[in-house]
Amino acid sequence: MRRADRLFQIVQYLRGGRLLTARHLAERLEVSERTIYRDIADLIGSGVPIEGEAGVGYLMRAGYDLPPLMFNTGEIAALVAGARLIRAWGGLDMARAADEAMQKIDAVLPDAARQRAGAVQIHALPMPEMDDALRAMLDRLERGVDRRLRLRLEYRDAAGHPTARMVRPLGLWFWGKVWTLVAWCELREDFRMFRLDRIAGIAEGAPFRPEPGRDLAAFYAALSACGEDAGGC
Repeated sequence: MRRADRLFQIVQYLRGGRLLTARHLAERLEVSERTIYRDIADLIGSGVPIEGEAGVGYLMRAGYDLPPLMFNTGEIAALVAGARLIRAWGGLDMARAADEAMQKIDAVLPDAARQRAGAVQIHALPMPEMDDALRAMLDRLERGVDRRLRLRLEYRDAAGHPTARMVRPLGLWFWGKVWTLVAWCELREDFRMFRLDRIAGIAEGAPFRPEPGRDLAAFYAALSACGEDAGGC
């Protein structure tokens, strides 16, 4: 769970008006009590009216609520457009998440902002290439990136020749019609980009740890060097 999500959940639990111990919150959120103490201190420091102390418990004064989300018209248009793009061209889980996120945002927007969101005329049409199998693969690769899992790819190059690669997935790039996986290829000992529509199979392997020279920072540095080199890369 992201720290921002955890802080939000702590506020929601304490809004119930009951005295809750750090141990109770830690068990609910599956973190250590020390993490809860640190989060409570940060929330109090940011102005959330939490009362209590370590070893006793915490509660929140009545009447407190999270401030409403405030977006300007440009931000609303960007959020709506982004959700529609992901719905049309993202993975199956991504599309569902985009819908759920917009529903949550819509529920807390003021009336004027909600009307602005409904009036955004930026749309994305699904492409025939983005079938359910490719969408499911996109979700699976995204999970591999997020969990830092080595992936064995059954891949075909532009000529259709098959190859097997063990890679460290680092990120996903969308090029308008084609998704590619940015990865460190353990066979080539270098960065490679793999088109998703040429991946025939995926098998998950062991987790990997980020290493200098084999991470996204190094990949971007290599791209920058290519741009500065008059001869190209």
